[in-house]
Amino acid sequence: MAKQLWNKGFEPDKAIENFTVGQDRELDLRLARYDVLGSMAHITMLQEIGLLTREELDRLLPALEDILSTIEKGEFVIEEGVEDVHSQVEFMLTSKLGDIGKKIHSGRSRNDQVLVDLKLFFREELRNISEAIGRLFAILQRLSEEHKDKLMPGYTHLQVAMPSSFGLWFGAYAESLTDDMQLINAAYRIANQNPLGSAAGYGSSFPLDREMTTDLLGFDRPHYNVVAAQMSRGKTERAVAMAVATVASTLGHLAMDVCMWMCNNFGFISFPDELTTGSSIMPHKKNPDVFEIMRGKCNRLQALPNELTILTTNLPLGYNRDLQLMKDIVFPATTELIECLDMAGYMLEHIQVKDNILDDPRYDYIFTVEDVNRLVLEGMPFRDAYREVGMAVQEKRYKPTREVHHTHLGSIGNPANDKIAEKMESLMDEIIGEK
Repeated sequence: MAKQLWNKGFEPDKAIENFTVGQDRELDLRLARYDVLGSMAHITMLQEIGLLTREELDRLLPALEDILSTIEKGEFVIEEGVEDVHSQVEFMLTSKLGDIGKKIHSGRSRNDQVLVDLKLFFREELRNISEAIGRLFAILQRLSEEHKDKLMPGYTHLQVAMPSSFGLWFGAYAESLTDDMQLINAAYRIANQNPLGSAAGYGSSFPLDREMTTDLLGFDRPHYNVVAAQMSRGKTERAVAMAVATVASTLGHLAMDVCMWMCNNFGFISFPDELTTGSSIMPHKKNPDVFEIMRGKCNRLQALPNELTILTTNLPLGYNRDLQLMKDIVFPATTELIECLDMAGYMLEHIQVKDNILDDPRYDYIFTVEDVNRLVLEGMPFRDAYREVGMAVQEKRYKPTREVHHTHLGSIGNPANDKIAEKMESLMDEIIGEK
């Protein structure tokens, strides 16, 4: 007979079981650690309120620790015929301890059990994403300082506009990651609330101590209202998806810049041959396949919020099995984002930046604003200075001074990397500091 926590003595139709379980067994392996930790906190609380004896708790906790050790070693499996990770853990306990193992489900439903697993999982994944962001941020900041005096063209409408610098370019993406961390932190705060004790969404007649399990699991606070706790299934995933998507947006934009700056028409940057790919018929090619794949993956990740919204938008109150499908969407996404962040860092560690780009005559007009401003500083009204430089361009007699004097906060001469680092440090402390 198949092993389900809800089994009532009949064998489910195999086709129905396969369709409803889907990829849950494979995906649930990522929840196994958190399921055990949630169970350990839950039974500790059950003993405190008198639903377990001290002797029973003293037998259950070591058995759960043994299962946790199996998980940490990568040896944990969900056996054939077992529906999910919750069933597997309970059946392992009952196989070892007998009827005592069946007591761990008192005061719980699979609804709040999977919810607490997911909250713990997302909390950890958001920490992992934050650490990956921090690694890339440090590389971007270092490159910004290293190349802050190397000028490059700035563009608007993909037309040459004004002088920029590699310091500004690298630094811009570093600071953009601080904005992304705001959403990571918001998603983390939503995930960092304890749903355990909400049972099937309407609470329990047992005198559960939800504050105790909140403290034991390191949550910031409980989801107080039990119905709201169940309503958080879907909302938490959407918050995580939005945070993932905004990081992916920054990373996809960076990947596009790299692809463009690498091409021969720009030629601003390059990478060692071994970090590029070639062509089957054109021997000269050095293709930016890494960044093209990264761009594609990040574009796909930006679709996450919409996919989850469509999946959950018309669901009625309470648990609905549709919610299971969110794991298929979100679990691979967090892993893929971390891989992209780390690959971006690996590639940028080897970036080669071209010197003296603006010496090329094609960039002469990039200095027009500098020369207008120079005339203004010498006392000429702005409109007159603009007209004078503009007429020189029209009559093809413009000769750039090629001097750049930007000193204000955040400009070429003052990229404010120290201030950006302070901003990121304070944002990181909200998540990493809790470890």
